[in-house]
Amino acid sequence: MQFSFWEQDTYFSNIDVLVVGSGIVGLNAALHLKTTQPKLKVMVVERGLLPTGASSKNAGFACFGSPTELLEDLAHHTEDEVFSLVERRWKGLQRLRKNLGDITIDYNRWGGYELFEPAQQELYEQSIAQLPYLNQHLQTIVGEPNIYRTADEKINTFGFGGISHLIESTAEGQIDTGKMILALTQKVQLLGVIILNNLEVLQLHDDGQTIVAATDKGVNLKARAALVATNGFARQLLPDLPVVPARAQVLITKPIVGLKLKGTFHFDKGYYYFRNIGNRVLFGGARNLDSKTEETTEFALTDLIQNRLDELLQQVIIPDTAYEVEQRWSGIMGMGPAKTTIVQPISKRISCSVRLSGMGIAIGSLVGEEGAELVLQQI
Repeated sequence: MQFSFWEQDTYFSNIDVLVVGSGIVGLNAALHLKTTQPKLKVMVVERGLLPTGASSKNAGFACFGSPTELLEDLAHHTEDEVFSLVERRWKGLQRLRKNLGDITIDYNRWGGYELFEPAQQELYEQSIAQLPYLNQHLQTIVGEPNIYRTADEKINTFGFGGISHLIESTAEGQIDTGKMILALTQKVQLLGVIILNNLEVLQLHDDGQTIVAATDKGVNLKARAALVATNGFARQLLPDLPVVPARAQVLITKPIVGLKLKGTFHFDKGYYYFRNIGNRVLFGGARNLDSKTEETTEFALTDLIQNRLDELLQQVIIPDTAYEVEQRWSGIMGMGPAKTTIVQPISKRISCSVRLSGMGIAIGSLVGEEGAELVLQQI
């Protein structure tokens, strides 16, 4: 592809920082770079027409984990690791709200709930026994007592079928992730950040003085430093990173008259999640039914998972309710052997901020800033 002198001079010369990925992490990194050092020339490149991974394809949960999810994490990680991560989620969410404003991202703290079937009675009892312990730690993070509490009286209020117990999380909320990404995009552009879409970086080379990014359009971009913020796609550029792509499949119904749901909901240790968007139901998850198949960067839907989502929607979430599914889609998250994020230098002038473990809304703002701080040390 050939460019004019004007294009070459305006867009592609004297780039200070190249950010790869225009999701919540990449845009927050660009925001932090420009607010910290306004004179920097920052370019964000994105392989898709819109952010490709999960930033605007997720369920929009502003949360830090259900009780069973935290207890499951505690079975595999130290107490300090688990609650440090919870604190990072909470701080990241507050940063996102501060950066963009609650009205802009349509943030509503309507609370969250974890559902338990009769067959999960033992799991429920184990969770209840640990609520005082969990609440004690959460109070030090959130600053409020009794974040988790029993809420069986709301089962009928929500109209669930086959659910025997509910645990409420009073600190959970929801946002509109489309509005979030648009607002972040507009905010960084006003600061002078250049965003180029439909331009995929195929390879990064660090010669010690500059980085060179080879792209699918035949354009080589040169910059003083680069930050990889592609999360589930990270290994395409950095193959040695312990990041595994994880596809999440989602559906949303058409508006339902008299919908009783209001809030965010978790089921089966967080593998299923649903919420209201106005009077619609957004429902996703079930990748644990076929986790190996879902370790992919291919955007697609599978009958196994979609059929299970339909089944639970009909039998548990909105039983005896007529509905139609309006859209189905998938997003690609970044997972790994641990839930900790990977924010680290890769070479003298290349760093990464990846592996958000399905917590991008909560933690992405913080991870982007941390990546930007690494870059500032490299230029």
